[in-house]
Amino acid sequence: MRLPAIALGLLWAVTVIVFLLLYVPLAIPILSSFFTIAHGEVQWNDPSLGSYAVLAGNAGILEAVTNTLIVGSSATLLASACGTLLALHYCGGKSLAREAMQFAVYLPFLMPPIITGLSLLIFFRETGIARSLLTVIAAHTVFVLALTYRTIVVRLQSIGPEMIEASTDLGASTWQTFIHIILPILSSTLIGAGVLSFALSFDETMITLLVTGTDSTLPIRLWAMMRLGFTPDINALVAIILALTTLICIVAVRLLLPAELEQDG
Repeated sequence: MRLPAIALGLLWAVTVIVFLLLYVPLAIPILSSFFTIAHGEVQWNDPSLGSYAVLAGNAGILEAVTNTLIVGSSATLLASACGTLLALHYCGGKSLAREAMQFAVYLPFLMPPIITGLSLLIFFRETGIARSLLTVIAAHTVFVLALTYRTIVVRLQSIGPEMIEASTDLGASTWQTFIHIILPILSSTLIGAGVLSFALSFDETMITLLVTGTDSTLPIRLWAMMRLGFTPDINALVAIILALTTLICIVAVRLLLPAELEQDG
């Protein structure tokens, strides 16, 4: 059904407004990173890469970025491994215990982050575990586990038991079936879930704020800088993160789409 011209024009207007609201705030710091900032004003007639040079010498920001990458990578790997094992267990049969396990996996993700963070903080305090990057990694793993788990469960349920039964009938062990049958099918799913989990971990602030120690991640570092205002090198950091994020998304799509089309076909 063809939309009336007025309705079509309204949809275009809403689309343009949404894109402007999403991308103009990103464009401003990116453009500002290539110009000199003097007395709080951008000197548009003086292009410079000085912000990037200052960023390269900012040890505090670089340490926070490194900590964020360590936490995100570790949490993603742990969540992928645990999520795969839990998903295989859940799809292996039907029982009340499996449903209870699934509820426990979803609960930290569904609760408000401040409740999840407080619960983890109390747990670490009562068990005598000192807050550090390890506690942040554990907290992020608990938080992103539900996303990885659910993605893998959906993929496993779409496979059906026929392939696994055929592999068993041909004499393959459980480990051989997992390595040669299940894992290749889950490869694209694990990559997609890993990208989403890393993005959630990279951006997580509230939970991190409650369980972190003396080592700050990037969101916590930026949170602290908000009181005094951001320095010009933060604009350069925003530009670099956005460029790397876009590149990773493009590579992930190029890798995942052919794999998904091949498996679905």
